[in-house]
Amino acid sequence: MSTIVIPLLQVLNVALDLYKWVVVIWVVLSWLVAFNVVNSHNPLVGSIGRALDQIVEPALRRIRRYVPLFGNLDIAPVILFLVILFIQLMIGRLIVNMAS
Repeated sequence: MSTIVIPLLQVLNVALDLYKWVVVIWVVLSWLVAFNVVNSHNPLVGSIGRALDQIVEPALRRIRRYVPLFGNLDIAPVILFLVILFIQLMIGRLIVNMAS
């Protein structure tokens, strides 16, 4: 049983790692657009921004229901990042327990 579950957990861990990077890229791109470093009317920047929004926004929307804004500061991406880290730690612990 563990010969099947451990690789699946490792793949899930890698997928969560990729999702963390998507969140980081989304945050950096939103800052670059907000500070007028890049123009969101550029077709490439706009398509990348829309793609990242479609990937990240559903998770952030769920968090924003429960966490209010602090002034103009949105901490939902930070909370999402911490939740992903917590899940990855749990997966790592499961893998260690199953391997021994």
